[in-house]
Amino acid sequence: MQVPLYQAKAEFFRMLGHPVRIRVLELLQSGPVAVRDLLTEIEIEPSSLSQQLAVLRRSGIVVSIREGSTVSYALAGGDVAELLRAARRILTELLAGQNELLAELRQADPPPAGPRPAGAPLTDAPLDDTPLIDAPLSRSQLPVPQGGGARA
Repeated sequence: MQVPLYQAKAEFFRMLGHPVRIRVLELLQSGPVAVRDLLTEIEIEPSSLSQQLAVLRRSGIVVSIREGSTVSYALAGGDVAELLRAARRILTELLAGQNELLAELRQADPPPAGPRPAGAPLTDAPLDDTPLIDAPLSRSQLPVPQGGGARA
């Protein structure tokens, strides 16, 4: 039974879904890179890099090249580099939109000038003279009912 195309795409993107793998692919865009140079650039344990390179190699998007005792990796084709460029363009557009939204939010609700002094109101709304304590009201402070008058 053949895997549906959408499922194959999902598995492909899942394979790309690790920051170290993405970083390796970014570094390989300019050509083959020796494993020792990848280790220097990415700053992870050699065993972790080896695992991530194995995933990329098994998927077929990178190839290993051995020259004497040096092992280098390269992109298997230019399409991966194009995919990374497309991802960068998409992220740039998304982040630009978020920056515009952030600017609008900041204009609509400017931050306070400084720290709020102790006891200052939390809003700029004027406070009335209503006491803010939970003390019982005296009879003179009770509201007078409207339209009825006092009962005897």
